[in-house]
Amino acid sequence: MQYIDGTAKVVKSNPSDPSQFEKDSRLKPAFWAMAYTPKNVLEEYGCGATLANVTEDIQLLSQLTTRLRTYSTSCNQTQLTLQAIEDTKVNMTVWIGAYVGDNSTVNEQQQQDVLDALTLYGTEHVSGITIGNECVLPFLLLLVTRPPRSSLSSLSKPLCVPSVSSLPSLALAALNLDKSLPVGTSDAGSSFNAALTEGSDYIMANVHPWFGGLAIDQAAGWTWDFFEQNDVVLAEAASNKPTAYIAETGWPTQSMTPENATLGAAVAGVGELQTFLDTYPCQANANQSYYFYFEPFDEPWKERFGGVEPYWGLFDSNKVLKDITFPDCPIDSTHASG
Repeated sequence: MQYIDGTAKVVKSNPSDPSQFEKDSRLKPAFWAMAYTPKNVLEEYGCGATLANVTEDIQLLSQLTTRLRTYSTSCNQTQLTLQAIEDTKVNMTVWIGAYVGDNSTVNEQQQQDVLDALTLYGTEHVSGITIGNECVLPFLLLLVTRPPRSSLSSLSKPLCVPSVSSLPSLALAALNLDKSLPVGTSDAGSSFNAALTEGSDYIMANVHPWFGGLAIDQAAGWTWDFFEQNDVVLAEAASNKPTAYIAETGWPTQSMTPENATLGAAVAGVGELQTFLDTYPCQANANQSYYFYFEPFDEPWKERFGGVEPYWGLFDSNKVLKDITFPDCPIDSTHASG
């Protein structure tokens, strides 16, 4: 890596060929998968995502994992990601995400964007299609913070379950793809229910020991236990037996305000992140968990949410690696699929 004004830049041995780039000896392929959001993919901020930046991300991330998941198609991020994977010629596949919200027009466009990307790039670097992320959770929070109303309690199912199954099977079939792609959804690990599980080819559960208020030395074990007891059990009980993934797990390194740097016994910090890296990935790889580490880069736009939200990255927002080291635990070949 070289550093210009404090920003990490991937050094390419051939600037005209993104597949030729120098490796960073500090990076190791320790993660089964990672949750990835390219920089500047918010339409409200003008869609500043570029292929050059996404390509640089893929060059970095290919040294940490061979699998990614995305959350949305906004600002052309799906096509940019697939193009960068093709250009860099790295071993990488993506569970491509389509946003689900309360605007049906946006939802339909997101799903059309998925179809368009598959038309252009095929399935070689695609492992699945994830419709929605935490679309049940907001309604559960409403039920907790407001008096019960039948209209509220019924909202989560109409919004999320049909959305998962609404990516038209006929539209996918019309693409004449060379393999069948599973369609699933992602939500908070505590939000899944039988209806959502039965309606998905796979489920991805966000399981964050930080939000459980766990002391860092208990975080890795708690992540396994929570996922098994709340999400794997649902998947195994469903008639369709969807594959269960941990969609997000990680640890924040700081907070916007000191009073929000702790949550119960959880403490945000680089040292705590190091402990999580020392205790979670290798153990998860050994027990063949399917998990997506959250996340590669800090996301400053999340400052509007406060607390620790902008600071979950292994790298800061300028792609400078934080003061951490990675464990040496490559993924076993028997753990390659999922």
